[in-house]
Amino acid sequence: MLATYFLIAIVILALIFVKMAVVIIPQSETKIVERLGKYYATLSPGINVIVPIIDRAKDVITLSRGRYVYSDSIDLREQVYDFDKQNVITKDNIQMQINALLYFQIVDPFKAVYEISNLPNAIEKLTQTTLRNIIGELELDQTLTSRDTINTKLRAVLDDATDKWGVKVNRVELQDIIPPSSVLQAMEKQMQAERNKRATILTSEGQKQAAILQSEGEKTSTINRAEAAKQQAILNAEGEATARIRKAEAEAIAINKITEAVGKSTNPANYLLAQKYIQMMEEMAQNPQQKTVFLPYEATNVLGSLAGIKELFKSE
Repeated sequence: MLATYFLIAIVILALIFVKMAVVIIPQSETKIVERLGKYYATLSPGINVIVPIIDRAKDVITLSRGRYVYSDSIDLREQVYDFDKQNVITKDNIQMQINALLYFQIVDPFKAVYEISNLPNAIEKLTQTTLRNIIGELELDQTLTSRDTINTKLRAVLDDATDKWGVKVNRVELQDIIPPSSVLQAMEKQMQAERNKRATILTSEGQKQAAILQSEGEKTSTINRAEAAKQQAILNAEGEATARIRKAEAEAIAINKITEAVGKSTNPANYLLAQKYIQMMEEMAQNPQQKTVFLPYEATNVLGSLAGIKELFKSE
């Protein structure tokens, strides 16, 4: 009976020994094993065998849910640290709050364990001091408009400083930049003034453009009116010239007809002049307001011509 109990105890101890000797490492994790207090091995993902009691995994400090905790496993995946807002001072002595995000990855577990005692705290403090130094070299306007530049400089400094800790800094992002309320009010007034300035400039440019277009339109209209008046004057002159030519041609035909009618013994011009005088006298006789009529001296000659023409028609 005693032998049975002894055998059961041996089996239980063997199972405990096997459980302690076999270490299963998940993917993207590792453990640092020390043998009698000295570095022995870095376990890879999968099944690993160690010597219980003699070998043990070293505890390291990690950041979990914003708290520092001890763990014997090292996460090899990319990790993100969201640091609390911190006060920084710009080159022009403006105090503001900045919140940064840091993306890093442990690439050498040995250095991450033995080169630094508290890796998360060291990265956080290094990020804060480096960020203060970079912001201290920039003025407020540069800080607000140069996030990419700040991120690049910060990543380069942190990546170089954490290389001896076996850490690779992949990205750094400034999440929030919060100036003081007085600065925010001044910036809002400045932006409003800039908007008003742009609106005034655009309005004046629009008025200027409208005045230019209006003057060009008036100029074009004046040119068109002058051109139309010119063409009208040309057409009127051509019309008058044509009318005079037609009238002269008609008078020439009339003179020829009169010449044929009265013969060559009487001057046809006297006949035409006599007609003009008679027409003029009829017009004056039709004007009741005119009581006095002045006849030129040559009118007697014209009347004489009419008498001669009358006698000529009688003889015929």
